[in-house]
Amino acid sequence: MNRRELPIFELENSLVSALRQHSRLVLQAPTGSGKSTQVPQIVLDQGLAGDGEIVVLQPRRLATRMLAARVAHERSVRLGDEVGYQIRLDKVISARTRIRFVTEGVLLRQMLSDPKLRGVSVIVFDEFHERHLYGDITLARALDLQETLRPDLKLVVMSATLDAGSLQKYLAPCELLTSRGRTFPVDIEYLDKSLGDLPVWDAAADAFETLARESDGDVLVFMPGSYEIQRTIQAIKHTRAGGQCVVLPLHGELPAGDQDAAVARYDQRKVIVSTNVAETSLTIEGVRLVIDSGQAKIARFDPYRGINTLLVERISRASADQRAGRAGRTAPGRCLRLWTEREHQDRAAQELPEVKRLDLAEVVLTLKASDVEDVAAFRWLEPPDARGLERALTLLTDLGALDSVGSITPLGRRMLAFPAHPRYARMLLAAHELGCVRPVALIAALTQGRNLLRRAEGKQMQEDRESLLGENAESDFFTLMRAHRFAEQRNFNPQACRPLGINAIAAREAAALTDQFLRIAKDEDLNIESGNVTDEALQRCVLAGFPDMVAMRLDSGTLRCALVHARRGVLARESVVSTPLLVASEVREVEIRGEVETLLTLATAIREEWLRELFPDGFAETAEVYFDATLRRVLAKRQTRFRDLVLHAEQSDKVPAEQAAALLAREVEAGTCPLKNWDNAVDQWILRLNQLANWYPEFELPKIGDDDRRMLVEQICLGATSYKDIKERQVWPTVKSWLSPAQQDLLEKYAPERIELPNGRKAKITYDTKAAPTIATRIQDLYGVDTEIRIGGNRVPVVIQVLAPNHRPIQITSNLATFWKDSYPKIKQELQRKYPRHEWR
Repeated sequence: MNRRELPIFELENSLVSALRQHSRLVLQAPTGSGKSTQVPQIVLDQGLAGDGEIVVLQPRRLATRMLAARVAHERSVRLGDEVGYQIRLDKVISARTRIRFVTEGVLLRQMLSDPKLRGVSVIVFDEFHERHLYGDITLARALDLQETLRPDLKLVVMSATLDAGSLQKYLAPCELLTSRGRTFPVDIEYLDKSLGDLPVWDAAADAFETLARESDGDVLVFMPGSYEIQRTIQAIKHTRAGGQCVVLPLHGELPAGDQDAAVARYDQRKVIVSTNVAETSLTIEGVRLVIDSGQAKIARFDPYRGINTLLVERISRASADQRAGRAGRTAPGRCLRLWTEREHQDRAAQELPEVKRLDLAEVVLTLKASDVEDVAAFRWLEPPDARGLERALTLLTDLGALDSVGSITPLGRRMLAFPAHPRYARMLLAAHELGCVRPVALIAALTQGRNLLRRAEGKQMQEDRESLLGENAESDFFTLMRAHRFAEQRNFNPQACRPLGINAIAAREAAALTDQFLRIAKDEDLNIESGNVTDEALQRCVLAGFPDMVAMRLDSGTLRCALVHARRGVLARESVVSTPLLVASEVREVEIRGEVETLLTLATAIREEWLRELFPDGFAETAEVYFDATLRRVLAKRQTRFRDLVLHAEQSDKVPAEQAAALLAREVEAGTCPLKNWDNAVDQWILRLNQLANWYPEFELPKIGDDDRRMLVEQICLGATSYKDIKERQVWPTVKSWLSPAQQDLLEKYAPERIELPNGRKAKITYDTKAAPTIATRIQDLYGVDTEIRIGGNRVPVVIQVLAPNHRPIQITSNLATFWKDSYPKIKQELQRKYPRHEWR
């Protein structure tokens, strides 16, 4: 097929015109239109890149390499000359390269080393609808670069299915072009009932056996991972139709030659069993039939392990449509989905963008290295959750990649050299220093994917497991490593592994992940040779990667633990770790007997000296003085903390006198430790003083406010450490010392405690902040008092409660003359009748 017959060429003139006039372009074109291979060539051939390079970002490594090879073939050039590619561990380019296909992280790292992107004229973002995290970040960085240092830089964003409106707004001002493309009809079929326990590879083989007789053309089968691919290939080869076909795998971990073989043309009918790498970008000619498992390994942040994981999940409806479309790229096709139509409606409409579902630690570290101080204010296409950002910053600080003010440290820059999560980068750096990179790579792999060991079922399995794997260890990882070695020695045979509760599939996946980590380590010049590795070295490396999971047992009798960042949890019963200080590589919430518990698993014993060596700035010695409510005494507690986790606490009753007095005073004021001798008379004395200071400002008397009152109580408590010491203490000497003798005389004269009545009786005056001074006295004591009673140098009238002989009030007044004239005659007769023995005037 002549490449100029591809639908994308309908837009060639518009595309060239748009890029000549504008520096930003959004191109919407369906799958199969040729945008991935032809747009870079159009840009180059029309001189839109000048003398510079066209960089094409692809979300997947396999597509990156294959697209580069396809374009090089179309241009009749050797791969690596005019057209090349660059992925994480492979680079085929030269000084002559004008079109360079790269994975997203490659260009972002290039921006770190060369912020101006010298020599790059055009950046093409392909398959942008997949919304990979690094694609979002690279686009934002490119926009900043274009608006500051490189106004000549041109940006093209391409997608098959994308919300062009929101992207246009983000890129404004920009041009939008849309291609109708050319698609062929695809008949979509579903299963009548769910698979149930039938393995997905067997279901795919059964479907192939039926459909291969009814449909022409090559077959594309989608499976989630390499293991499922191999099982599917075996199952298909054992069918009658499969024996007549070339059956090949296609996934990102295959050698380049095997990947090329999968997309090559054959005289025989071809069956390709692929992961979702074949979902977009690549057009595999000849495919007429798609069998879709509906599953994929989808990257998500696992909050239990604190890392990104690849777990098998159901794909979205949008991804299913992309897969089905592979059958209609070059002719009408057919797609069978290995799930029911009802189940299809229960699937998510689209995948969440990675910025919403992945841990942001690695990308935040990259931004920090790019001098982005405030990551929350970064130019996000779609802002991440604020808690996700905060979690990433906290983790990077814990790992030592950021300092206390959020700036990248030298260690953080070294960690960034590894295209891996910062936890693993930190572990591998520590492993390099301790000579144990190879086993640490396995430990890192074991923290991802499916669980390697299930709970022991029955006494026999438990005994066999302890016999073969060991019972005691300094780390649960050591048990897993022995289980992995057991599975590896038996070639990951499920039948051999099942009696010990070992998941052979998980063991196989961990082995593949280990190889990936070792390739990264070797690429970064780490020593991956095997040697004599001590358990202590491995334990230190686990600690280096999980310092935010350090835990301390609260007591020896239970499994309860305290963790850094003010968390609590319970160590899993099956853990082999018995030391008080440990690090948990997995923290999850589970429901136990109706209550939610935070369960700590994958524990590793650690020592305090290792913490001090790795994180010297994380330690603090604190001295805390506190009141023990049970003992009713003040105690001192000296604590050694790692971050906010208490490692040691020593108790003492040797407390600084001032601090003890302050704490006791607080308890006195709260009413939990009342002073026996601080009675109502003391409170009244303070009220008298404050009232007199209000009546006579010219006396300049010092009032007693709340703070002053607390200070007086502290003086009373000074030298004591317990309630027993202060309970009977004298109060008056301290309180009255507030005033000088002359001031005390003024107080007694102008605001007396009692006032003498004509019959010689002394009535007690009650003072109140909200009312006038009051006395309460029997009516007979007031005989002969015909005027107001005043205090305060005759300035302040006193309110009088007139009491009957039974001491119950019969009148409240401050004007006795009116009382005797108007009220007394009315009540006298009744009082005389009730109390005939009393004198009535």
